[in-house]
Amino acid sequence: MATQAERRAGGIDTLRTLSGGAFEPERAARAMVRSHGALGTFGVDHILGNLWNRPQLSRRDRSLIVVTFLATIGATDELAFHIKGALNHGLSREQVEEIINQVAGYAGFPMAMQAARVLNGVWSELDDSERPEIKTEAALLDDEARWARANDVRTTMLAGRNAQDPVEDRAAIVEALGGVGEMAFDFAFGELWARDVLSRRDRSMVTVSILAMNRCTDELKIHVRAALNHGCTREELEEVMVQLTGYGGFPKAVEGIRTARAVFARIDQRAKESQ
Repeated sequence: MATQAERRAGGIDTLRTLSGGAFEPERAARAMVRSHGALGTFGVDHILGNLWNRPQLSRRDRSLIVVTFLATIGATDELAFHIKGALNHGLSREQVEEIINQVAGYAGFPMAMQAARVLNGVWSELDDSERPEIKTEAALLDDEARWARANDVRTTMLAGRNAQDPVEDRAAIVEALGGVGEMAFDFAFGELWARDVLSRRDRSMVTVSILAMNRCTDELKIHVRAALNHGCTREELEEVMVQLTGYGGFPKAVEGIRTARAVFARIDQRAKESQ
C-alpha cells in the first residue's frame, strides 16, 4: 500500500470486517484518530490498513494469532473487541475458546483464566444473557489413553523422530526434563495438543505466537519446526512475526524472525548435507 489514501482505505475495510456491521467503520476510524492523535493514525493506517491487509495470511488467520497475542499479554479490552472480530472473520466460538486452552499450557493458567472471563463476557453480551451457557467438560482420560494420544501428537510434531512406543517416548522426555517432562507429555501433548477443535496447523500457529510474544527462543525453535511438520509454510510463520510488530513490538518480532530463519537455515543445511 504505497499511498496514505490506500492505507486509510485498507484500515477502514479491516474495521468493516472486524465489526461485522456492528458499527460504521469510517466513523470508527475518525474516532480513533480524534481520540488518540498520532497513535490513532498509526493504528488505523499502519496496523489495520497495512498489516491486516498483507496477503501472506488471511484475516481469519490474523484473527487467530491476534486473539492469541492479546490473551497472552492480558490486553483484556482489546481482546474483547478481537474475539468478536475473530467470529466475523470465520472462527467459531469453539475455536476461539480452544485458543484460550492452548494459552493455558504455553502462557499459564492465570493468563488463560483472565482471557476466559473476557470471553464469557463477550458470549453473554452476544447472547443477551446474564451468563454464558454451560460448557462441555474435557474428556476424562486415564494415563494409557493420554500417553497414546501424546505419542501420536509427538510423532507428527517431530516427523517420527521420537520413539513409537508411548512408554518409551514418555521415558525419554521425563529423563530429559524430570517432572516438567511428565507434565509436558501427559497434559500438553496428551490433552491439549490431542484435542481436535483446532487443526494441528492452527494449534502450531497459536503456539508459535505465544512463544514469540513471550520471547521463549529455545522453545520457539522446536515449535517452528513442528509447525512446518503440521503444514504451516515458512512464509506464514514469518508473517506471524510481522503481525507481532504491531501487537508485541519490534524487539520481540526481530527476535522471532531471526529464530525462525535460523531454523529454516538449519533445515536447508541438513538437506544439502544429505544430498
